[in-house]
Amino acid sequence: MHFNDYRALGFTTLQNGLIAYYPQLQITDAELILIIQLEAFFQRGEQFPTNEKIAANTNLSVNDVATLIQNLIDHKYLAIDQTTDPQGRIGNRYNLNGLYSKLDDFIQKNIMVRNQTNSKSAPVVSDSLENNPLNKLSRQFEIEFGRYLSPIEREEIASWLNLDHYMPEIIEMALREAVLSQAYSLKYVDRILLNWQRHNLKTPAEVRQFLQRNR
Repeated sequence: MHFNDYRALGFTTLQNGLIAYYPQLQITDAELILIIQLEAFFQRGEQFPTNEKIAANTNLSVNDVATLIQNLIDHKYLAIDQTTDPQGRIGNRYNLNGLYSKLDDFIQKNIMVRNQTNSKSAPVVSDSLENNPLNKLSRQFEIEFGRYLSPIEREEIASWLNLDHYMPEIIEMALREAVLSQAYSLKYVDRILLNWQRHNLKTPAEVRQFLQRNR
């Protein structure tokens, strides 16, 4: 089957703000998968898919789906509305308005847009988020790349910090080098970090000296 054959399945639109900030809303990865499934069903016109249908599209069990739905309802991210069709039959539908209202509130409270004359607006994260190295680095990447990062890209940055133990400043320096080369990808940044690691560069000062010698 070719890509054009898969296109017949359609596409699902998902708000980038949700992808970027769901961890800050205390939404788990499994809950995000459920939300994506609900959006996919909604956008195909099915507003109250069964737990069995949702589970069939994921690695979740039917019981997992039921638990996740209840969690989202408890946190007021999801609601079940009663509907009436043209024939007067009563039914139900899922409603994610609570989720998007909370997302809007989060962005309004934590993301400030700095307007500068003759320059593009740039999103700036409030101090509460800047204190977290992962959030700070993620926002710097988003600003430089001009787009939101995916959850997988955030995990890559987290692995640089927690598994490879790169200093945040060194990751920032690698990002700057990538931008100077007009390479807006984490793979390119990773290659830069690996190259510096091969040269046994462990501090920002060592990296700066290396860059000065190789300009």
